[in-house]
Amino acid sequence: MSKRVVVLMGGFSAEREVSLASGAACAAALEKAGYAVATIDVRRDLQTLVAGLEAAQPWVVFNALHGRFGEDGRIQSILDLMKIPYTHSGVLASALAMDKPAAKKVFSAAGIPVAEGRVVSKAEVLAGDVLPRPYVLKPLNEGSSVGVHIVRDGDNVNPLAEEDWSFGDFVLAERFIPGREITVAVMGDRALGATEITSERGFYDYEAKYSPGGSVHLCPAPLPPQAYDDALILALKAHQALGCRGVSRADLRYDDTQPDQPGRFYMLEVNTQPGMTQTSLVPELAAYAGMSFVELVTWMVENAKCDP
Repeated sequence: MSKRVVVLMGGFSAEREVSLASGAACAAALEKAGYAVATIDVRRDLQTLVAGLEAAQPWVVFNALHGRFGEDGRIQSILDLMKIPYTHSGVLASALAMDKPAAKKVFSAAGIPVAEGRVVSKAEVLAGDVLPRPYVLKPLNEGSSVGVHIVRDGDNVNPLAEEDWSFGDFVLAERFIPGREITVAVMGDRALGATEITSERGFYDYEAKYSPGGSVHLCPAPLPPQAYDDALILALKAHQALGCRGVSRADLRYDDTQPDQPGRFYMLEVNTQPGMTQTSLVPELAAYAGMSFVELVTWMVENAKCDP
């Protein structure tokens, strides 16, 4: 009898559509690998979710949810209580990675460079500049660059004044790091490789990530050999510092804009449940490392765990 895998997908965060795409791709690949696969579109209904899992009796849950509830430790705690092994990180690592200020403290304690910044209130942002320009404003706990704004010299409109800000009363403000967008996939105890992401939009925002032609992935990243190795080391170090398991993806900025100075990396965040369509960044890097999409998802379910 085939091992039964239930794919959790959809959810009710700002990244629902991305999760549906990830879940569908992973379910198809798992079926191709020979698993008995079922999917659950997760809604804001805990009783129905638990009943669905109890009825399915999965050997493993493949967690293809993105964003809040699916990626921040809450769904993981439910699966732990039900004693169902699941892919990706556990409760604490998931919660830490999703909380950007908390993750930055972990990175700094581990000696991983981060952008200078501070948590400010929405009222402070509406009153004027909270850091010297240019700087970045981010929700404290969203993914996929949802709600992220760059405040540049010459901007005359306050970004929080022109949109319905639904991400709470506090904002993370950080110094804008010029340079290049680098992402690194980590699988277990090794980094698979690094990709540079470019976009004509000038900023790797939600539209650049998910719109056709919104970005270009340069894999492997065209970095100097030592810088490439450094990116992999930092990503694995961040994965371990947070206590991640399974697959994660670290997003970094590489500032090589000063010709008289060596380039410098800054850790932006670690995604504990990165996008998982066949053209997403982690599967691309897995392919670069010699692993097919089917092999990648197979490794993920075979290494799934839950905390006792």
